[in-house]
Amino acid sequence: MTNSFSSLTKSASIVLVTFIIAACGSSDNSPSANLDLGKNYPSESGGTLISAMTGEPSGLISMIAGESASSAISSNIFNSLLKYDKNLELEGDLVTSWEISSDQKTITFKLKPNLKWADNKPLTSADVLFTWQAVTDEKTASPYASDFQLVKKAETPDPLTFTVTYEQAYAPALDSWAGLQILPKHLLQGQDLHTTSFARNPVGSHYYKLDRWTHGENLKLSRNPNSVLGQAKIDQLITRIIPDNSAQFLELMADNIDYMGLDPIKFSRIIPARPELQQKLALYKELGNSYTYMGFNLKHKPFDDVRVRHAINYAIDKQEIIDGVYLGLGINIASPYKPGTRWSNPALTPYPYDPAKARALLKEAGFADTDGDGILDRDGKPFAFEIVTNQNKEREKSAVLIQRRLKDVGIDVKIRAIEWASFISRFIKTGDFDVVVLGWGLGLDPDQFNIWHSSQQAPGQFNFIGYNNPVVDKLLEQGRLELDPDKRMKIYHEFARTLLQDSPIIYLSAGYGLTAIHKRVKGIDDPAPPAGIGHNSQDWYIPQQLRRNEISQ
Repeated sequence: MTNSFSSLTKSASIVLVTFIIAACGSSDNSPSANLDLGKNYPSESGGTLISAMTGEPSGLISMIAGESASSAISSNIFNSLLKYDKNLELEGDLVTSWEISSDQKTITFKLKPNLKWADNKPLTSADVLFTWQAVTDEKTASPYASDFQLVKKAETPDPLTFTVTYEQAYAPALDSWAGLQILPKHLLQGQDLHTTSFARNPVGSHYYKLDRWTHGENLKLSRNPNSVLGQAKIDQLITRIIPDNSAQFLELMADNIDYMGLDPIKFSRIIPARPELQQKLALYKELGNSYTYMGFNLKHKPFDDVRVRHAINYAIDKQEIIDGVYLGLGINIASPYKPGTRWSNPALTPYPYDPAKARALLKEAGFADTDGDGILDRDGKPFAFEIVTNQNKEREKSAVLIQRRLKDVGIDVKIRAIEWASFISRFIKTGDFDVVVLGWGLGLDPDQFNIWHSSQQAPGQFNFIGYNNPVVDKLLEQGRLELDPDKRMKIYHEFARTLLQDSPIIYLSAGYGLTAIHKRVKGIDDPAPPAGIGHNSQDWYIPQQLRRNEISQ
């Protein structure tokens, strides 16, 4: 989720961090306030970049946590075998090269020589093998396991060579290895990844290492001298835990943080209307690879009835949400793929707003207002349920609009918004909810087996709504094994069509990433390349003259 389970997918290696924000005013006492922020300063090392996040990570082993907060931090600490460049082409991260066999079933990775962990121990193919064994271990119960369980054999012929062989050619194979963060065998062998202290005190190989994690306050990272990719420009990254979105925006305006995501009101109205904010903040807008949705717990009645799901889909005015909550900065969608990509089926159209059709379907499903109170009943029980979401202003506002529209057709809805970590542990991992409003952040490969296949419903896995459709299962299985891009596209178009007809979720909007970065931060590509503004964050720098007066924490 984008502060969502959005995060949760295989794209963690190509995005830096996106934070979700809201609120209002303060004054600027920054040391750079009277300097020329638009001047071209030479690149130099040093300085501190401060950001904020609403939800604190549950841990920094992303294969366990499966959440955006964890990935946002851990992606600065750990490497994968592969990564995506600024044009979304695969390139080596820990490896110099890779070779695919003629039958497309075996991949041989060649690691870079002299790789080291932050504790100065060697990083070898044994660590890669250990990580594969960990992610596929049933005790780990990783939501990403299904990608790697298709490997029938993994070998380490020598310290610099890692080879995997699949039973059948697996189309998303390379993409999966771009999303798996490699862990140190010498520190984790024999430990329970769910309880190990390593999750709060990790040792990685990437540009940064964790210096300090102050629970409920901040995480402080500093440059890793042993970084396998060389040195980043900025010395320290501090991520502050500020659950209240309004407080985050106040901190941005007070020059106490440098980088944050914005809600549409801040992006479109507040900052453009205030010259002092325009002077010091650069704004970036990117169509993301994510969407917001309302999901049903399909194991709870009456959501197991497709007529009820269709009725609710017709009863919700999605354009009202896009216009009212996102100020038009969203797209009404009918497919779980980024609009405009080959995987998004152009023949599909969203369910229109049609309350009359919604009422007719609810009547057909056996609901009627038997006592005249305006709320439909069936079997002597009123049609009432609770929407649960995290403390995200856009999701809360969306839920309020949904609540009003469903009341119009006779459904009584309550709303509960709670802190992220509690939301995940109490509701998502237990499946103890009726309806959720959340988001999915997707990888570049169209495979969505982890989210929709019926086998992915164990606690901690991503099919937490309990979706089970044999047709979808078969399509997802076929899509993973089809190597021809055109044939694969047809499979995922049919998958999206079936999903739309089933309505296990209601698509609310595909949104834009709206980001504000203080102009003291230089080296940002503008316009952003396909991989987004964060693709080269290691090259961002803060000139000495523009750095804030920092107090050691």
